[in-house]
Amino acid sequence: MSARQREVVVVGAGPAGLQAALAARALGAAVTLLDASDELGGQYWRHLPASRPSEAEASLHHGFERFVAMRAALDTDDGCTVITEAQVWAIDVDRAADHGSDDTSGATGLRLHVLVGPPDGADRTPLTLRPDALVLATGAHDRTLPFPGWDLPGVFSAGAAQALAKGERVAVGQRVVVAGAGPFLLPVAASLTATGSRVLGVYEATTVGGLARGWLPKPWQLLGVTGKAGELLGYVGGHLRHRIPYRVGHAVVAAHGTDRVERVTIAAVDADWSPIPGTERTIDADAVCVSHGFTPRLELPVAVGCALTEARFVQVDAEQRTSVPTVFAAGEITGIGGVDAALAEGAIAGHAAAGGLPGASGIRAAVSRRDTFLAFADRLERAHGIRAGWSDWLDDDTTICRCEEVDYGSLRATATATCATGLRSLKLSTRAGLGICQGRMCGRTVEELLHRVASESGGDGLIDGVSSDRRPIASPLRIGELAAQAPGHPPHEPPSTPTAEHPG
Repeated sequence: MSARQREVVVVGAGPAGLQAALAARALGAAVTLLDASDELGGQYWRHLPASRPSEAEASLHHGFERFVAMRAALDTDDGCTVITEAQVWAIDVDRAADHGSDDTSGATGLRLHVLVGPPDGADRTPLTLRPDALVLATGAHDRTLPFPGWDLPGVFSAGAAQALAKGERVAVGQRVVVAGAGPFLLPVAASLTATGSRVLGVYEATTVGGLARGWLPKPWQLLGVTGKAGELLGYVGGHLRHRIPYRVGHAVVAAHGTDRVERVTIAAVDADWSPIPGTERTIDADAVCVSHGFTPRLELPVAVGCALTEARFVQVDAEQRTSVPTVFAAGEITGIGGVDAALAEGAIAGHAAAGGLPGASGIRAAVSRRDTFLAFADRLERAHGIRAGWSDWLDDDTTICRCEEVDYGSLRATATATCATGLRSLKLSTRAGLGICQGRMCGRTVEELLHRVASESGGDGLIDGVSSDRRPIASPLRIGELAAQAPGHPPHEPPSTPTAEHPG
């Protein structure tokens, strides 16, 4: 009797997810690839839809030809079911006996609850999947630190501005300032100029000394990432052609305007990112794009019970296996390492999820690339990681939580008055992080500020061990859609897939 074909679900169709799906198929597993977008490629390879193609598509992407080849391989593979507009909103963990597996050792099985259809649609189709293994490659989103005026129209996260440029060819403004920290600011500026914006300057908050401490030690370790030097030279050339100033040790500390951004204030900052008095200058701009790093999308890993590292990424072993034996993770949710690390991790995760042996010859090159680029990621964090002094550019009227309209003064005053030392109780009393986004935008910022207030009162900061990454539901869901999942409700017919079952 032949063995049952192993079934693998991959969530996320960015570089890591695409590579994981290909690696799993290479070992003969049946693969279901899910992505919430209506196009494959993730944020890195965000592109125009097929209905509006461009002959110059590759000009806004690195490695776009590789993406086209990966997408074509999966689209034409009968063993891979690709489902776009698929939102995984919950994951259950079952015993192996309920999973129908031959494994009786007590390992866990999985049940994914998915809604398929446009995110603003009123009648999305429910789908339930029960794979043998799950690869999570949900990526990350920009983290934007608040500053006075950051809630004005015309203030964008750098990722949103790049998405509009790549996916819609929309310029966010005519006179644009790009600010924050990290190499990501460079491709954002390039994308903006490609859509017709005039970039007035790129302002990196980390000082020269901070950059040197992050990048200069043990330079021989960078030999394996020489391709990054070519990318950097390309961006430098673009900056020179478009005469874009690049300043280190500077930050946007305020945005001004009535109905939208009209001006921004830029100040020099010290090594701790605290503004240096007397260095402020204001320039006219109609848009500002800001990114201070990335926050991993941890809703699904947390929902399934994956352990996190001290730095709040998904903890994985050498095979990209999480603390949940049948769940693997790859890409930015395990650490911000860029596309090369994501591709290598995806290959390893897909190989292991499909039952491949860790020492197999076909996976050794990916292991070597992963180790090289994870060391590169450590340098990125040392050089560009957020410093504690950023809160010095806040004033009492600065909005911290935009959903609940909680300003910095109210946040501090409430925390001080209650003398609370638990994040859960402080969120309830301040309402910060409890809006519709459930802290996705402000959660870690609120957590850091409340920890500081609690520490300043003579305590040990927040001591309840609660994380802003834990949310009651992995994705916003309409009440009607949630009610439709109740037992006894007539199920919809799910899309055809080898791992689907009727919900309920």
